[in-house]
Amino acid sequence: MKGLAGDIPIVKNKVGNQHRFELRLDEGTAYVEYLLNQQGTIYLTHTEVPASLEGRGVGSALVNKVLDHIRNEGLKMAPLCPFIAAFLKRHPKKAEGLLAPGFQIGS
Repeated sequence: MKGLAGDIPIVKNKVGNQHRFELRLDEGTAYVEYLLNQQGTIYLTHTEVPASLEGRGVGSALVNKVLDHIRNEGLKMAPLCPFIAAFLKRHPKKAEGLLAPGFQIGS
């Protein structure tokens, strides 16, 4: 993945009750908040991109990196975040094999 966030890895940050994947850039940190249950379902609840990074593909890069992580860990996801749900609606192939039972990408 090329561009602003291409070679930067995501960081899994767990502080107290806060769990999130972070993409740390000089201009700020973009993140996806999540919850993980004991059955291996990861609930993606919120995505935040600093205003200074909006419109530069950082959110999409972050989501792609999170999806790669989920796939590599063998987890299933519940895309509750509206940004992630919209991303997957535009790129349904990226969700193949990752959706938890009962979740689907609308058409």
